[in-house]
Amino acid sequence: MIVAETERLLVRWFEPDDAGFILELVNEPSWIRFIGDKNVRDVEGARAYLERGPIDSYRKRGFGLNLVALRASGAPIGMCGLIKRDSLPDVDIGFAFVPEHWGKGYAFEAASAVLERAKDVHAMRRVVAIASPGNRRSIDLLGRLGMAFEAELDLAGDGDKTLLFARNF
Repeated sequence: MIVAETERLLVRWFEPDDAGFILELVNEPSWIRFIGDKNVRDVEGARAYLERGPIDSYRKRGFGLNLVALRASGAPIGMCGLIKRDSLPDVDIGFAFVPEHWGKGYAFEAASAVLERAKDVHAMRRVVAIASPGNRRSIDLLGRLGMAFEAELDLAGDGDKTLLFARNF
C-alpha cells in the first residue's frame, strides 16, 4: 500500500520481499549505534523482523514503519513511519536511511509526509519521537519537523537516556 508520494519519494508499506534491504539497513553501524542491534543476520531473519514488526503493525493498527524509495528508480533508501510502542503513551515517528542518502533532504521529505498522514488520515492530534542524545542529525531533523523537546527518559531501565520530542497538531 502506498502511504505517500512526494516530489522525489515513494513511501509504502514493507513487503516480505524487502528483506534484503532491511538486512542492509539494520546492520548499518549508525543504526546499531543509535537504534540498537536487532540481531538480524540473514535474509530470513530480516523477513521475520518485517513480519513481526511493520507488517504486524499494519494489520493491528493500519500504520507502521514504511519503506522509503526513490520515485524515479524505485530504489529503497530508508524507512519512515509510525510506531506504537508499549513504553510510550503516544504514537511516535521513526526513521532511518542508508548513509549514502543522508544530507539530501529525503528524511525531512518522508517524515513530513508521514506526519501529515498521521494528522489527516489517522486523526492523531499528537505524535512523539525519541532520539539518542548523541544523534545530532536526528535531533536537528526533529526540530525542523516542528517537534519540541519534552523530557529525558530511561526507556530500557538501564540508565541510558533517551530524549523525547513531541508535536501537537
